[in-house]
Amino acid sequence: MANVLGLAGSLRKASFNAGLLRTAAEECPDGLAITIGTIKGVPLYDADDEAENGLPDAVQTLQAQLADADALLLVTPEYNNGVPGVFKNAIDWMSRGDGLKHFKGKPVAVIGASPGGFGTNLAQAHWLPVLRTLGTRPWFEGRLMVSRAGQAFDGDGNLTDEKTRDALRTFLSGFAESLG
Repeated sequence: MANVLGLAGSLRKASFNAGLLRTAAEECPDGLAITIGTIKGVPLYDADDEAENGLPDAVQTLQAQLADADALLLVTPEYNNGVPGVFKNAIDWMSRGDGLKHFKGKPVAVIGASPGGFGTNLAQAHWLPVLRTLGTRPWFEGRLMVSRAGQAFDGDGNLTDEKTRDALRTFLSGFAESLG
């Protein structure tokens, strides 16, 4: 069974992207399991703090989860046509110390949900140079960008739209097949 670390890039309690990740964990095809990690508690990166105190506990947890995972699923919001700062910050922290080695060669898929009409098209593209720098293997065979997410999720951030749920299942099946 392939184990995927899933990370949502929003801290909001009723986040569409956290809801999309929860649904992905529920809808995994046979042979795939998603472990939901969290970026909550990761401080802003500060090299002086790192030098003085080492890696924060939240970062060590994420690094350990990534080391144990066969693949990574980034569930990204789009803020001002790009990657959310808190999400990028968490990934930057995760690459510190010996963390970079856990990204090398790791298959990565990116999905996301946004209240706007274009989904997370630009944020997903914005991740590509970061994923390349980390030495990952981005999976390009499928795409999932949930636009007008306010119509697909309830007030608690739970996915309620069956068409989106079906698209997510198809996406996850393709990603699982790519993992072998």
